[in-house]
Amino acid sequence: MIKSMTGFGAGDCENQDFKVHVELKTVNQRYLETNYHMPYSLNMFESQLTKKIKSYLSRGKLDINVRFQDLRDKAVTVSVDRGLAAAYGRALMEINEQLGLTGKPSAAQIAAYPDVLKITEENAKLAEAEPVLMAAFDEALGNLVAMRTAEGENIRADLLARIDVLEDYTAELEKLAPEIVDSYRQRLEKLLEEYLSKESIDESRIIQETALFTDKVNYTEETVRLHSHFDQFRSIIDMDEPVGRKLDFLVQEMNREINTVASKANSAGAARFVVDVKSEIEKIREQIQNIE
Repeated sequence: MIKSMTGFGAGDCENQDFKVHVELKTVNQRYLETNYHMPYSLNMFESQLTKKIKSYLSRGKLDINVRFQDLRDKAVTVSVDRGLAAAYGRALMEINEQLGLTGKPSAAQIAAYPDVLKITEENAKLAEAEPVLMAAFDEALGNLVAMRTAEGENIRADLLARIDVLEDYTAELEKLAPEIVDSYRQRLEKLLEEYLSKESIDESRIIQETALFTDKVNYTEETVRLHSHFDQFRSIIDMDEPVGRKLDFLVQEMNREINTVASKANSAGAARFVVDVKSEIEKIREQIQNIE
């Protein structure tokens, strides 16, 4: 079953201590690439998360967005920057003297200035958040894979339909092969008649030249291999594993075979089918770029 590399999935999990929301978005990428966007405090879980992601995905560029809330009552420490507070106090007293004001600055006034008070929250035992985080990731990854699988089914149907079209075009090319040889024989006979009009035509020479040309323009091997590639394509596409790279290689082989046919088939009729085949192969190649 093929999967698209494009998809989205979200997951949520919470308990009395933690609340996690995860959003995952994937796009095409030759290899698996992960980009995390989450609180710094969760970086300790990155290796476990990456391992989990690899158990679900093998290719694609994955953007990971995590919203995290610690719902526990936190131990809070408030400290005073004594030097800074004293400096603010002296400055305020100086202003009072300069303006002829009475009174001294209050502690509340001084504390209101930046960085005088420093508040520190203790996030002890954050490792306890791991089960909640992993559960949210499992849900998001499951939803992501479901979307990629559904899209993969649509791609599969399109690719198989195009392979059927290629089979028909290839069959038409095979029908044209004898006509190409016969047409050349007629052109060769006419040419020889012009040059040997005063003498009898050597039939064996015509047969010999025709045989040589037949060997040069015979693309039977290429069409046989194309049919084989089509059969392989149908088999690979239903493998229960990532098949994007295998299909990409197979499409390259198809393209190579049809290019050889194009170089051999000296025929306007064949050329039209070659163009159609190459067009379909290119459409298949573009679709395969979306497959995991």
